[in-house]
Amino acid sequence: MEKTQDNFNIKEERNLSMLMDFYELTMSNGYFVNGLSDTIVYFDMFYRRNPDGAGFSIVAGLEQLINFVKNLKFTEEDINYLRSKGILSEDFLQYLLNFKFTGDIYAIPEGTPVFPNEALVTIKSKVIEAQLIETMLLLTINHQSLIATKANRIVRASQGRPVLELGARRAQGADGAILGARASYIGGVTGTATAMSEIMFGVPATGTMAHSWIQLFEDEYKAFETYAKTYPNSCTLLVDTYNVLNSGIPNAIKVSRQVLEPNGMRLKAIRLDSGDLAYLSKKVRQMLDAAGLDDCKIVASNSLDEYIITELLNQDAKIDIFGVGERMVTAKSEPVFGGVYKLVAVEEKGEIHPRIKLSENEEKIINPGYKMVWRLYDKDTHKAIADVITLAQETIDETAPYTIFDPVLIWKKKKVTNFYGKKLQVPIFLNGESVYELPTIEEIKNYCKTQVDGIWEEVKRFSNPHKYYVDLSQKLWFIKQELIQQHRNSEDKNEV
Repeated sequence: MEKTQDNFNIKEERNLSMLMDFYELTMSNGYFVNGLSDTIVYFDMFYRRNPDGAGFSIVAGLEQLINFVKNLKFTEEDINYLRSKGILSEDFLQYLLNFKFTGDIYAIPEGTPVFPNEALVTIKSKVIEAQLIETMLLLTINHQSLIATKANRIVRASQGRPVLELGARRAQGADGAILGARASYIGGVTGTATAMSEIMFGVPATGTMAHSWIQLFEDEYKAFETYAKTYPNSCTLLVDTYNVLNSGIPNAIKVSRQVLEPNGMRLKAIRLDSGDLAYLSKKVRQMLDAAGLDDCKIVASNSLDEYIITELLNQDAKIDIFGVGERMVTAKSEPVFGGVYKLVAVEEKGEIHPRIKLSENEEKIINPGYKMVWRLYDKDTHKAIADVITLAQETIDETAPYTIFDPVLIWKKKKVTNFYGKKLQVPIFLNGESVYELPTIEEIKNYCKTQVDGIWEEVKRFSNPHKYYVDLSQKLWFIKQELIQQHRNSEDKNEV
């Protein structure tokens, strides 16, 4: 597959079609040999709670899912491997050799704030087609949504200061680094240290020096001088190799005066990577300002996250740019997004029959049926009021008051007026053909920012955020209750 991103031309040669749990194949073979191949089913991919106790998440990873579905094919080598397992029918293997996705996919666009139990992706297709894409769908949406969510929290904590993603060396593998940088950019970071992410996705890559550069030279001043002469237009110096206040900053000021300023250049920034960042940044700011370098930026790194950044700013740290590594690209505080993929309906003779999965745990009882997610906005503030999950064919009348209610505590109701509604899911594939025009990474990032701006500040709190309403339409709620009751009645009969 050829992909053009700005001036770069990349050929992606890996065939990821076999990146799946083996039970996708055993189930699909079972459908095939039992005459169920043409059964039309509906699957939802959703998650049950926000990571880090957050008020919302950011969905990401859709572009990689689209590319996977477009290129989904099984090679002769794949078929030979599957044949060697000795458990799949030969007719099924021939079916796989000619496999093509022919169904429909609807999804919430990347960069959208989302909430638990909303279908981020809905699949309508033949059962085997829906089954074979499950693993990759979950893998890509779970991973990138997790990182985009964490990045957005960190960016919001920085209160408008640029944040750089620096985590490749601590990521879980190459894809974790490359796609983690992509997801971080969607979440709002300014750039990445990972060059491959700029080549593949257009995420701006940047970098200066590590401590090894300074250690290589006989002294710190010589290291700074050499770097300044090499990169006079973008000189950023790492000042904590030996001693920030007694060595690093004095040498940085000396290099600025002796190397950069005589040639009309300015020291762009210094970086702190250890120590008490709040204390050091304030002392460094005083020293730089006294030397006439009030335009020199202070960059800080060293195992930062949204909580540490918040505390640094509460302590009036004089930091202009944050570099965040492993705690962003691995979402270290909660490294699992938890999205699931569940069958919600089966089509029989042209009619859609909802299916439900029950559990003793209330939060694991799924919302059945073919559905749509709506977001209701206040017409005056354009802030999101609530989300409503409806049946796919339902509409929400914006000209009349609309009553929302808690799906569990149903006596909790609210009448919404002066609002407008927006369907969150958009068509991605129809009848197997891609109908979605992929936005650029910049468009996704900007869209994410505007959408997060539409969320009330109370929902954005890092601790104890206000619970955002995600309610069911009355029709969907009644269907869910009927299915629950049917299964209970069936259990009662079996007990008798």
